Amino acid sequence: MLVLYVHGMGRSPLSGWPMLRRLRQAGLRTSVFGYVAALESFDSIVRRLRKHIEHIARQGPYAVAGHSLGGVLLRAALAGMPAGTLQPKHVFLIGSPVSSARLAVKLKSRWVFKLLAGDCGQLLAAPERMSTVSGPQVPTTAIVGVAGLRGRLSPFGDELNDGVVSDSEVSASWISAKVELRQLHTFLPASASVADIIVRSCARDTD
Repeated sequence: MLVLYVHGMGRSPLSGWPMLRRLRQAGLRTSVFGYVAALESFDSIVRRLRKHIEHIARQGPYAVAGHSLGGVLLRAALAGMPAGTLQPKHVFLIGSPVSSARLAVKLKSRWVFKLLAGDCGQLLAAPERMSTVSGPQVPTTAIVGVAGLRGRLSPFGDELNDGVVSDSEVSASWISAKVELRQLHTFLPASASVADIIVRSCARDTD
């Protein structure tokens, strides 16, 4: 099986290199998709990603994994795939918000955030836009970090979080399974534990 990885905002495909290497060591093939949020609109990235997935789907069974914004992009791309396109065996959302993110809401008016995050950052801050990105119609696992600061000094209060998104922001009724890891948001893609979760799930999906 092939696993497609889509990185998060402000990162590159290299952010998932440790995880992808572990997947390949386990016998899985890998592919990556890159984008620059500051230079492309959300919709334009989704269109490119959809074409990439169509190409992969013609090659046989596959799974997809998206970190942070990458998971939102994957959900949007999969929702608009042409009829008859082979769907992924599994979707892995790695620290990926399924509703508007409170940090994006706080930052959305600041010029630096507007410059670096572009239209994608504004989407993450808009409940009405995020609500239009539907959940996948295939098994979906949310891999979430819970090592973020909690309490009076945390923007998330006492809620579990990974330092960027909270537990409620990565939770939805259509998610098949949720796995919590003692990791911060930035380090999730490099985690061996994330890779192991994907390997085990892909093994079950091919049985």
